[in-house]
Amino acid sequence: MNLNNRKKICFLSGTRADYGKIKRVMQFIEVSDDFELFVFVTGMHMHKEYGGTYSEILKDKFKNVYLYMNHRPGLAPLMELNLASTIEGFSAYIDEIEPDLIIVHGDRVEALAAAIVGAMNNIYIGHIEGGEVSGTIDESVRHAITKLAHFHFVANNDSKKRVEQLGELSSNIFVIGSPDIDVMISPNLPTWKQAKDRYDIQFNDYAIAMFHPVTTSYKDMSSHAKSFTSALKESNKNYIIIHPNNDLGRQFIIEEYDNLRDNPFFRIFSSIRFEYFLTMLKNAEFIIGNSSAGVREASVYGIPAIDVGDRQKNRYQLHDGIVHCNYSVGNILKAIHNRPKIIEKVSDFGGGESAERFVEAISNNSLWELPIQKIFIDID
Repeated sequence: MNLNNRKKICFLSGTRADYGKIKRVMQFIEVSDDFELFVFVTGMHMHKEYGGTYSEILKDKFKNVYLYMNHRPGLAPLMELNLASTIEGFSAYIDEIEPDLIIVHGDRVEALAAAIVGAMNNIYIGHIEGGEVSGTIDESVRHAITKLAHFHFVANNDSKKRVEQLGELSSNIFVIGSPDIDVMISPNLPTWKQAKDRYDIQFNDYAIAMFHPVTTSYKDMSSHAKSFTSALKESNKNYIIIHPNNDLGRQFIIEEYDNLRDNPFFRIFSSIRFEYFLTMLKNAEFIIGNSSAGVREASVYGIPAIDVGDRQKNRYQLHDGIVHCNYSVGNILKAIHNRPKIIEKVSDFGGGESAERFVEAISNNSLWELPIQKIFIDID
């Protein structure tokens, strides 16, 4: 690459989940001679009740990190208000740094906010892991970001086809795999003993539970949370529980978790550093709930997954190691007791070279010559 000036690449991170996925890509940009990295940190990162995970980003010592509180503590995290606030804060930030490219990941409202700001200011937008399906409002947000983005860094060919269906230019879609696979197969993950010591876990046999609110089923979330925690208790197994994201309805889940605080079968955390979470997942009997980790990361490690409800209803499914069930206590218990004990390790999300492929794509001079005005590509 022979650029006259270093291109400014601005990443936005709003959750522990997206940071775990894009961290390695950011590290590659940070050490590049051709690019300068900027990081806009907001959303769940900024609140103690979600683990204050902005501190984990600061510990990674990126040079240009900006912290922005997009909603006040104690207020209901309404998605539309978070969107509006993030638009306001990110707009002021990009006016100051004048980035050449904005990179967002996935399907959160903070990512949508950054894409809106970039589009309105004639700045290139890159979207990581678009073209996927799930079944909630997240899917609509993800596809909306695709329509605002100029460059698409997708996990596999199925996702590429969906992005093409949305009218995007095929030459601007790059199959790089999923960046979290880069971290998952790293030989530098913590050991199980290190994870146990850091998080004071007293048991060796356990499952991981991650249950997020479904905004389109808000009225039912209280009963769904009760059923989920009741089934966990009745299963008589040990669980590492990680708090839900900040979507509407999370309060019902937290209330149920608070009732488990003194139960020795449960260790409950607001957040766990991504590398340590991977070690815990790698050593778990199974994962249960409705997190995408159950249908993606678990498959890579060969860990059985129990998918509860419809949050991941349409998510890419690799094999029969993923058991689906509804919200009833009986069905959840049946899934726990009848789950497969051993499954094949399967992945269609790359072989751990996502960061390299990302940098290779944006290092192509022709990419920067693309007209900022997008066109819709009809499929014949």
